[in-house]
Amino acid sequence: MRISVIGLGKLGAPMAAVFAARRHQVTGLDLNRAYVAAIAEGRAPVDEPELEAMISQGRGRLTATTDYEVAVRESDVTFIIVPTPSDPQGAFSNDYVLAAVEALGAALRRKDGYHVVAVTSTVMPGSMDGPIRAALERAAKRRVGTDVGLCYNPEFVALGTVVQNMLHPDMLLIGESDPRAGAMVEAVYEGVCESKPAVHRMNFVNAEITKLSVNTFVTTKISYANMLADLCDRLAGADSEVVAAALGADTRIGHKYLRSALGYGGPCFPRDNVAFGALLDRLGAHPDIARATDAINRYQTERLVRAVSERAAPGARIAVLGMAYKPNTGVIDESQGVMLARRLASAGYAVTIHDPQALAAAAQALGTSVTPWANVADALRNTGVAVIATPWTEYAKLAPETFAATKVVIDPWRLLDRDRLAAYVEVGWLGVGENKNAKGLSATA
Repeated sequence: MRISVIGLGKLGAPMAAVFAARRHQVTGLDLNRAYVAAIAEGRAPVDEPELEAMISQGRGRLTATTDYEVAVRESDVTFIIVPTPSDPQGAFSNDYVLAAVEALGAALRRKDGYHVVAVTSTVMPGSMDGPIRAALERAAKRRVGTDVGLCYNPEFVALGTVVQNMLHPDMLLIGESDPRAGAMVEAVYEGVCESKPAVHRMNFVNAEITKLSVNTFVTTKISYANMLADLCDRLAGADSEVVAAALGADTRIGHKYLRSALGYGGPCFPRDNVAFGALLDRLGAHPDIARATDAINRYQTERLVRAVSERAAPGARIAVLGMAYKPNTGVIDESQGVMLARRLASAGYAVTIHDPQALAAAAQALGTSVTPWANVADALRNTGVAVIATPWTEYAKLAPETFAATKVVIDPWRLLDRDRLAAYVEVGWLGVGENKNAKGLSATA
């Protein structure tokens, strides 16, 4: 099928590359000429695992342009995957989507035949059948549902695993203006998805609600696991990992995301949860669960600061390992590691930081309040406490003697072998209630 993808950033470039690798003819469009040049040269315009391999597999079927006329002329289905930043109320702004729709619509005026526009960017409920539909009909001079198709087709992907998430989705979600449009979008994925996902086609508002609901349910599950860990920190002999393993065995609950460690971060989960709460509030519904989920998540940084302060007084050297919000990406949006480093520095600690990919971004964000080290051993030298904030594989593979110059290691993810480390340092896990101190908090929390 002939496809165009508007937006070649962190999600759009992998989408275009995966479609091309799976034998679709793809035209990518971006106003950033550097991104377009990278695609033309067979390079990844953004840093994402497996992206360059997908671009290589799609060579000859993947091109890029800055011209909407070209993108429309060379395709029958257009996917729009541009940013929808949060507005002051916490909802998503449609400004970039509407700009793309208007430019796309203007180009469609000069093209004959049926064309499908699929919005992949996350939008607020009411957007597709409201301002987006109106903008497309106005710009294209066509009627949605008869002369042009319109779909909402959000992805469920995470940075660092975008390619695999696209190849192996749990489901395909399609909000459709009409059956013909939905069928064309569904057909795009035939031969792309290796997991044979369930396909859920529905009207716009149900699809918009579903997208927000999936992400916010996951954040609620994460915050529940961290609330459980906070409880276990305060009860001698309790272990949140043992409890969660039993909880997850119940098929009504399941194991996915039911793991305590640190809070969730990134460019999607935190803002999706806030947007869901803002929507509920605006409609007069109760946003209590969304607000509680967000509050528990923000509390996790303070919980970790407390764990550090129980072991080291201000002025001590503290190493924070992991600045990316998750492994396999350099993105630091809402990163627990960055927030922890900032809080510790403001409390008077001498903070050193390390990350395999996100060090430069974190150093720029944190400024002179911290000391960045490219070598993890340097970051750990003479530290009172080291905290593993991001579960990078590189940290799990560190030899125990790497921590020999550190007094205490706090490992919320339980990456390290506690018995092997015990010869060198004290090891603390969050969510383990043992050796309670006078405050009723775990001394190894």
